[in-house]
Amino acid sequence: MENKKLVINPAWCKGCGICAAFCPKEVLAIVHEKVQLINEADCIKCGLCELRCPDYAIYIEKEGE
Repeated sequence: MENKKLVINPAWCKGCGICAAFCPKEVLAIVHEKVQLINEADCIKCGLCELRCPDYAIYIEKEGE
């Protein structure tokens, strides 16, 4: 299984909360008008946040890239 990580670009995040709303594990939250990963250990890296983000501020990447 490949290693993946969730990457958040706060400069692009508008704090809309769509990514957090679609997260099945509820590991994302809007803090100070920006999305934050609040429980990395429970993140399953499913990519729903990446799929739903209208501003491309959150994505899954293979570690080492």
